[in-house]
Amino acid sequence: MARSQKLILASGSPRRLELLDQAGIAPDRLMPMDLDEAPQRSEHPRSLARRLSREKAEAALSETRADPAWKNAHILAADTVVSVGRRILPKAEQIDEASNALYLLSGRNHRVFTGICVVTPDHTIRQKIVETKVRFKRLSNIEVESYLASGEWRGKAGGYAIQGLAGSFVVKLVGSYTNVVGLPLYETVSLLTGEGYDVHYKWLEG
Repeated sequence: MARSQKLILASGSPRRLELLDQAGIAPDRLMPMDLDEAPQRSEHPRSLARRLSREKAEAALSETRADPAWKNAHILAADTVVSVGRRILPKAEQIDEASNALYLLSGRNHRVFTGICVVTPDHTIRQKIVETKVRFKRLSNIEVESYLASGEWRGKAGGYAIQGLAGSFVVKLVGSYTNVVGLPLYETVSLLTGEGYDVHYKWLEG
């Protein structure tokens, strides 16, 4: 392993950081990118996840391009979108947004898309879109109200966090579980490895 390798995570998400740690990957720098994440007119959920992940990666590259300390760094960015059909659910910041999302998801199938974008040290851009299908049970009013009171919904795409209390709502999941948490590990590790980043050196330290 070339220990001179560095990794920039263009996100401030604790969930993504925890998932990377689970895979033995420790970013050398966190760079949350403050972008307008509103979908464009008629934009498909998959396209939104792809566009935002790339824009975050490019924004991080722009900020570090002139800094020699990060010249040989890989940049990793991601964005997760929850949708029912073509309807994109917001990252809930207000309780009414979370409430509306939960009642919409109740008893229905929905899809979770995560766009992953890696920028290599030579500024090559590689992307991957991962899709997971999720079905919720039919939620009672008390379940929705209690979940809203927990506060776990805050800042979450679709108004829920599957790794928390809302895991009990899931009847069926087809695809990557870590994708729903916020970063599909298999695809992320494969993408980084394919672009020359050694994800295993920390494993060797025991």
